[in-house]
Amino acid sequence: MKTGKIAFQGALGAYSHEACVNARPNLDPLPCQTFEDVIAAVNSGKADLGMLPIDNSTYGRVADMHRLLPDSGLHIVDETFVRVRISLLAPEGVALEDIHTVRAHLVLLPQSAAFLKAHNIEGIAAVDSAGAAEDLARNKTPGEGVLASSLAGKIHGLNILAEGLEDYGHNTTRFVVMGREADTTRRGDAGMGMVTSFIFRVRNIPAALYKAMGGFATNGVNMTKLESYMVDGSFMATRFYAEIEGHPDDDGVRRAMEELQYFTSELILLGSYPAAQKRH
Repeated sequence: MKTGKIAFQGALGAYSHEACVNARPNLDPLPCQTFEDVIAAVNSGKADLGMLPIDNSTYGRVADMHRLLPDSGLHIVDETFVRVRISLLAPEGVALEDIHTVRAHLVLLPQSAAFLKAHNIEGIAAVDSAGAAEDLARNKTPGEGVLASSLAGKIHGLNILAEGLEDYGHNTTRFVVMGREADTTRRGDAGMGMVTSFIFRVRNIPAALYKAMGGFATNGVNMTKLESYMVDGSFMATRFYAEIEGHPDDDGVRRAMEELQYFTSELILLGSYPAAQKRH
């Protein structure tokens, strides 16, 4: 049964909510407390899809995401990118010169350090920027503002006193759309191509990783991402998260994956989906 909902982690107005609006504007957002709650909402049928951040151009991969994906029971069906634009929000009638402190998620504070210093504003870490915006709209704490998305201001009835506060103009978060059913059909904008994501663990033999990667090189498959991470805290058990350009039915990809299986003890295909325009 379809619910018409897409789950995300955070409060309404979070950047994950913005990703939902961008990628699936026809679905109603379902806020969740944790990434695990997002996965559970999709698996239980409370939501049709889930939106999960996977990496950021400034901070790298999102902690725990690669650990959660293999055992989530879900499949990547799409990707979307959100440019992190930071706005200073405050209640009606409050001016910029009235602001002495701002609350925001810890990662947003250093990204707007130059603005805060120029206006002699103290930054205070919050669990969630959109949640901080909701709290400020309710409590109207004197002298306090919030750093969050403009969407959070619109949702919670706060004014935008300044926007585009980030020190660097490249900060972008990549999200993946997760579903209960895999969708490996060729789709998306013409010419953009497909992306295939998978996780594998190499066999305990000499040069296993080198040999496993050789098939992609000899078959002309471009690997755009390869990251390792420990499993269950063991220094000897290592999984790899990889992304390649192409579709599993492509001759080169098919041959490379067959060769990969020979050198791996575990191979999990997470999804094959159209490359988003912003990827390029």
